[in-house]
Amino acid sequence: MKITFLGTSHGVPEEDRYCSCTMIETGGGRYLIDIGAPAIDLLIRRGIPLDSIRGIFITHPHGDHTNGLVAFADLLTWYFKTPDPLIHIPSPALETALNAWIDATQNSDAKRLRFKTVSGGELYDDGALKVTAIPTQHCPNSFAYMLEAEGKRAVFTGDLAGPKKDFPAVCFEKHCDLIVCEAAHFIVSDAVEVFDRCLTDRVIINHINPRRNAEVVARLAAEPHPYEFRGAFDGMELTL
Repeated sequence: MKITFLGTSHGVPEEDRYCSCTMIETGGGRYLIDIGAPAIDLLIRRGIPLDSIRGIFITHPHGDHTNGLVAFADLLTWYFKTPDPLIHIPSPALETALNAWIDATQNSDAKRLRFKTVSGGELYDDGALKVTAIPTQHCPNSFAYMLEAEGKRAVFTGDLAGPKKDFPAVCFEKHCDLIVCEAAHFIVSDAVEVFDRCLTDRVIINHINPRRNAEVVARLAAEPHPYEFRGAFDGMELTL
């Protein structure tokens, strides 16, 4: 399972960071966790065939996690007509809004995309990747995702109400090869005691507000932990 961080910023883009978007590659397919970044632009620049995108999984409806979906959906309905990813949305209102946008900007014969509304529990399994949705308290209809592929397990927390309030319990119960924790809404040092309880090999801090957490993450990365600890950056790649 290969993971590429396409966007690692907090609520707004920074000079060197797009908003949230992470690409997973496994079993010959590719999948996106959130799509706040201009994902279709970034995929094309990387030479990635859009037909290889099998699924998109959105953690919650806020714009910094969904704004890239507008351009993605637009181009897949009239130009790139063969890609057909299953788009997992936390709120049906997103599907309604996107279809209204397509109706307003295109002809009535525009291709329709496939959507599935997220609820807690096993959400997706195409034989290469299994995804389980875990409700969180960040906002209405917000989720973490547990991904399993190639005998590996990774958890993407999405935004949290706080590390001690709604951190995914599966991280304390099952071994995780990787935890990607979004940290736009708390100081990362407040979460270390939670990370220390996790059964994990790696903790990657994502969705970073540099004015709030950059120095904290750098300091913590230099300290010893029972797991690898790093901050994510745009373009960062790792393989499980």
